[in-house]
Amino acid sequence: MAVKTVKVEAVLDQKFKLESDIHGHRVVVDQPPAGGGTDAGPTPLDYLLVSLAGCIGTMSRIVAMQKKITLRGMNVTVEGDINTDGLLGKSSDDPVGFKEIRVIADIDADMSAEEKKNFLHEVDARCPVSFNLLNNTSIRISAL
Repeated sequence: MAVKTVKVEAVLDQKFKLESDIHGHRVVVDQPPAGGGTDAGPTPLDYLLVSLAGCIGTMSRIVAMQKKITLRGMNVTVEGDINTDGLLGKSSDDPVGFKEIRVIADIDADMSAEEKKNFLHEVDARCPVSFNLLNNTSIRISAL
């Protein structure tokens, strides 16, 4: 079994902006002005959804290459419904987090609707972001 550690480091400023340098790419997380931020970047929730879209797209390309499918492109839409009361500290019976995340993939390839469905199921089964969202991956948090 091959195991690789993936690591990111980020710095939070005086408000909500958090910056990270990942492999030479500057990544900024922020909140909109209505939430107290400066809108310098997407929110953490936006990044979670785009991370899933990115993984689905990447895995689609890998699966297509392995199966010799001509994948001309794909539009991936990811959306989710979240109860904001819990994250704002308000009383809520709903857990903090998305109630459901929906992935809609418009696949540009010469495949029938059934073949696209099966292709996407294989892609999803091999996507580590999807796996981590679907399963109880442990998170250990510690303070220094």
